[in-house]
Amino acid sequence: MPLNTRYLPAASVNGKTPVVLLHGFASNAGEDFLATGWSEALSAAGRSVIAIDLPGHGENNAPLSPDNATTSEVVRTILDAIETHAPEGEFDVVGYSLGSRLAWELPEASPRVRRMVLGGLSPFEPFTAVDPAELQAALAGQDPANPLVGMMAGMISAPGQDTTSLATLISGLASEPFAPSKGTGPQIPTLFVAGREDDMTQGLESLIEGLPHAQLSTVPGDHRGALDSPEFRSAAIEFLAG
Repeated sequence: MPLNTRYLPAASVNGKTPVVLLHGFASNAGEDFLATGWSEALSAAGRSVIAIDLPGHGENNAPLSPDNATTSEVVRTILDAIETHAPEGEFDVVGYSLGSRLAWELPEASPRVRRMVLGGLSPFEPFTAVDPAELQAALAGQDPANPLVGMMAGMISAPGQDTTSLATLISGLASEPFAPSKGTGPQIPTLFVAGREDDMTQGLESLIEGLPHAQLSTVPGDHRGALDSPEFRSAAIEFLAG
């Protein structure tokens, strides 16, 4: 299932590594990166951009099935989308929230990943706590006992969302949950970024302890505000310049 991608060339011709942008859950590349100053800042820094809408998100109108909604399948489709615009050579990655959770897997899946910036990463897998039957009942109007299920139902049933595909994606990702053990993870230079008021990133320090090339930066904002902060963009661009 090909993913919708947008390629934005750098402001000037150069040989710098392109940057792949991976957005958060129930959002899209346009909302998280293209409309918030990220693409312009990267272009000004001489970077071309490959902005990807994740499966079930944005302009990807093909419905997801359980078989292509697992973590490993989503990672594979991300790499296929990158190859469309950057068939060879290294690339860098900026991920946020779900985008970071998926980007965590990319260096093991592809030796082409040079550096990564992972923002808003939760050290815990939320999707395993979402019972599919309870989620469907919540989407039908029943009050769920689990507040997380209610939150997810609200997110995926908002106007413009592909509710069925996003519900399938929740179950698919939960079947291969994000559960890294201490010291395992990206073995390449990786900057982790967390908002000072972002409760979802609590415990991130222990998650990245032992990673050989990891750095942690805190920026102003909650889970959404951190992504939009100039401090995040500046830290990411400076790190990727290394």
